[in-house]
Amino acid sequence: MNATVEAKKLNKRLRRETGKAIEDFQMIKEGDRVMVCVSGGKDSFALLDILMQLKEKAPISFSLHAVHLDQNQPNFPVETIRRYLSEKNISYDIIDEDTYSIVKRVIPEGKTMCGLCSRLRRGILYRYAVEHGVTRIALGHHSDDMMETLFLNMFHGGQLKSMPPKLLSDDRKNIVIRPLAYCREKDIARFAEIRQYPIIPCNLCGSQQHLQRQSIKAMLAEWEKSNPGRIASIFRSLTCVAPSQLADRTLFDFEGLEEKSIQPAIRWLPEKGDAINSESHASPSNISL
Repeated sequence: MNATVEAKKLNKRLRRETGKAIEDFQMIKEGDRVMVCVSGGKDSFALLDILMQLKEKAPISFSLHAVHLDQNQPNFPVETIRRYLSEKNISYDIIDEDTYSIVKRVIPEGKTMCGLCSRLRRGILYRYAVEHGVTRIALGHHSDDMMETLFLNMFHGGQLKSMPPKLLSDDRKNIVIRPLAYCREKDIARFAEIRQYPIIPCNLCGSQQHLQRQSIKAMLAEWEKSNPGRIASIFRSLTCVAPSQLADRTLFDFEGLEEKSIQPAIRWLPEKGDAINSESHASPSNISL
């Protein structure tokens, strides 16, 4: 396939899938001020790119504001992101917060840093959103992230949960959206290659090769290789949950099932062929007036 034709088809597919997710979950509404979190990775660059395209043709009016959190990682080329956002002629801010030192001080060498790092980052971005009147916080998580999180929570947390496409923060002050929820990582990776984003790897945790998420990613890849279509089936299961077929008593009233059961109908009149008890079923001729 011609490279130009491939690029156009891929762009159109990602734009369609993103628009579909936004519509299905009502992620963006009229007048929303959407903060796009740009980390420097392929996913956040693709998210910003696609949202900028959709904004031009959307049936509603909303604004986009890009935000990058500079966590003070040594040798992190923050100027690369500043230059990219400036070239895109989009409103943006770069927040300077030294979370790197905190994570390095608290987490023992060799242990996974992603958990603490993400919590600190989330708190800073939530605070910024409230202070600047942001109504939507857009993150670049895609369908593969959602499926990997599902298995991580099952295998290591004992919970059946994933990343929702739309979320109300715990403090109930922010709405978080994931417009790439229907997009596959392989498509985003190819799109990033075509668009030549200035991708910056995360050296804080990206160098830890034995992260649990990497194991889940490899497991899913092997499943897809041996059983094509399994990944799509797993994702569909996230959108079609049957609480009555699980075992969570907070989601389904198992105790009250008897009250909801359908009892046999009471027969008020005899059916054809039934023997009639003369004492209990008097004929009209035997009724005294």
